[in-house]
Amino acid sequence: MAEAEYKDKTIKCVDCGKEFVFTARDQAFYAEKGFTNEPKRCKECREAKKAQKRNETK
Repeated sequence: MAEAEYKDKTIKCVDCGKEFVFTARDQAFYAEKGFTNEPKRCKECREAKKAQKRNETK
């Protein structure tokens, strides 16, 4: 699918409640990777969650 078929979309983060933009470019990337769900967390909360998981495995 061409990137032009996607439009930027505003999503509310489930963790902090901040709105973030799921860009057309990111949507194209998700589709290319076969991801079917949209992101639920903003970039900051995603990174915090990843860091938390890394610390739990140590």
